[in-house]
Amino acid sequence: QVHLVESGGGLVQPGGSLRLSCAASGIDFSGESMAWYRQVPGRAREWVTTIFGHGSTNYALSVKGRFTISRDNAKNTVFLQMNDLKPEDTAVYYCRCMRYADWGQGTQVTVSS
Repeated sequence: QVHLVESGGGLVQPGGSLRLSCAASGIDFSGESMAWYRQVPGRAREWVTTIFGHGSTNYALSVKGRFTISRDNAKNTVFLQMNDLKPEDTAVYYCRCMRYADWGQGTQVTVSS
């Protein structure tokens, strides 16, 4: 059974940084593509970025150049480094293993002065 636990969210001022983590279990982590999504209440969940099993990455245009996804296969963990945060980045952030439909509980990121 896939189990995903996101952490690292919080309140940050515009221009600040946060690093999110997602610990995964129940999957062959090193071979899987992992992604981050985010969701604002009342809106559809939005794809943010993907890191493939071989390490290549893709980013949504809205975060490209500010966010960096990475992974530590020894720890079954995927990270999202978020820099130069903007109020429009405020959302609940979720990670997902692309092979499966399971989601974690998410972690709230709020960007506000």
